[in-house]
Amino acid sequence: MDKSKVIDAYRRGFLTVRECGQILGVEERQLQSLLALEDDKTSCLPPSRRIGS
Repeated sequence: MDKSKVIDAYRRGFLTVRECGQILGVEERQLQSLLALEDDKTSCLPPSRRIGS
């Protein structure tokens, strides 16, 4: 599964932070870094290209 889809499912409330980390195979600290990176990627996209907004 694509990591951005897993993170999106977490943000939508379908997964807990623990489940999200387990699926991605990372610890909570690493997951926080991934979430921050995903935030940076989506903030760089034009509004029409954002997914889930």
